[in-house]
Amino acid sequence: MREKGKTLYLQIRVSPKQKRLIRQASQQENTSISEWVLRKVLPDQASFFQSLVKELARTSQNQSYVWARMNDFLVSLSKEEFSIALENPVNAKLSAYTANYLAAMVEYAAAQKELPPPLWVNEIEPLTKAYFGSPLQSLRLHLLLSSPVVFRRRNIFIDATIGDRV
Repeated sequence: MREKGKTLYLQIRVSPKQKRLIRQASQQENTSISEWVLRKVLPDQASFFQSLVKELARTSQNQSYVWARMNDFLVSLSKEEFSIALENPVNAKLSAYTANYLAAMVEYAAAQKELPPPLWVNEIEPLTKAYFGSPLQSLRLHLLLSSPVVFRRRNIFIDATIGDRV
């Protein structure tokens, strides 16, 4: 078998009932059986990334759950999946803070995977005013010193990042 485009065949054994159900489901979505099965087995990660970005754009308050899902998503990707899923710029209007936080997360995840970050992160201008992850003045020095470099470059000072849970 050669691997170039869609030139490989995969056979699976299913019961007549399973085949009928799969055929019906693919017809309902107006796709071939192969396309339907592939979408179920290999979800489109680029679309999922963009859907999370859109959710961040819609959610102005308490984005912590969306950020947690983004974190889990970025951590779960292999090197190849990461490059493909994050190749295109974000497709939603984000606040300056949200765009910078996302760019820093993506840059940090890329570094963890020993990959260059996607080009679109360089187009996001750093914040003009510093953002601290805590309003407590007594924590500012700690945040200034412990923030990952990619966040500091964007004027965001936090102490937890990709893969961490607070």
